[in-house]
Amino acid sequence: MQFLCKEYQDGNPRVRSLVTETRIHLVPSLNPDGYELAREAGSELGNWALGHWTEEGYDLFENFPDLASALWAAEERKLVPHKFPNHHIPIPEHYLSEDATVAVETRAVMAWMDKNPFVLGANLQGGEKLVSYPFDTARPVSETPAAAPRPPHDYEDDNPELQETPDHAIFRWLAISYASAHLTMTETFRGGCHTQDMTNAMGIVQGAKWHPRAGSMNDFSYLHTNCLELSIYLGCDKFPHESELQQEWENNKESLLTFMEQVHRGIKGLVTDQQGEPIANATIVVGGINHNIKTASGGDYWRILNPGEYRVSARAEGYNPSVKTCNVFYDIGATQCNFVLSRSNWKRIREIMAMNGNRPIRRVDPARPMTPRERMRLRMRL
Repeated sequence: MQFLCKEYQDGNPRVRSLVTETRIHLVPSLNPDGYELAREAGSELGNWALGHWTEEGYDLFENFPDLASALWAAEERKLVPHKFPNHHIPIPEHYLSEDATVAVETRAVMAWMDKNPFVLGANLQGGEKLVSYPFDTARPVSETPAAAPRPPHDYEDDNPELQETPDHAIFRWLAISYASAHLTMTETFRGGCHTQDMTNAMGIVQGAKWHPRAGSMNDFSYLHTNCLELSIYLGCDKFPHESELQQEWENNKESLLTFMEQVHRGIKGLVTDQQGEPIANATIVVGGINHNIKTASGGDYWRILNPGEYRVSARAEGYNPSVKTCNVFYDIGATQCNFVLSRSNWKRIREIMAMNGNRPIRRVDPARPMTPRERMRLRMRL
């Protein structure tokens, strides 16, 4: 925060561009009660572990609704996407009840996510030096659909519990953008902090492959909002000494800037009607990626994508869909891709069919005049 403010005031063009064109939200601590407890105990002899849980004893990184398991169960029953969405999955009712075992911090973060149309996010942690991306939840073997065999040079091990997100390639790019800019994260020849290197010498790993857990903030963010969120483990020491903080900052400074700049990679635009009025909650569908997003209250949307050509459609209730081709380039700077939707008469047709008991209306044959009784019945039905 200090760096962004100082460099902005000093006229740093890169920071000025980032601050001017991006809404940046920074949370110093997700678990302030736990941090205070760990700080008082000090960092020696593993006392930092005292700060892993909240004052009520919750692990915040496993306290969010497990929407991934709900999605996979719906896929098994062939309910996706007609009866169960592949995006913006609602929070289960039992999870929202007052007596649910949910931390107050978790409730606050979920409300914060619903209030703001976040596009890209990262939660910063310690104890390892790598970037982890969704899914964090491991899919049960019995529910894993049959997949095509991987090429022999593929980077993933043959793990039947590994379920990739539809945005797997994008998540990998985001993770690499951070790890490759870090001064030491890709020096995996040193091994992992505690075990062998789990990242195949790249400094990145899918969460379910490394540390599978249900109810993570990353999975929830991906399946309930438009946001692509990753976990960034900044270093082996969870509670570094004050004398080490300057070097830790230097290790991560360029990575933090590079990562935030990735929010401007892909496509963005407005969805409006023919009168120019914005359409909120319109669905943006990208061909080949089975995960949709929604427009914000102002009809605007942002979709992070890797370079390439995409067939994109915008859909909204009561409107005819619109489809166009959008190109994403290698340079930072999202491609503008706007949509104008025309009103559909399907809503009125459905109303008429419902009034008619979903029976077809009799076609009038001009060669055979209707009797007065038939004319009255037709008028009543219409």
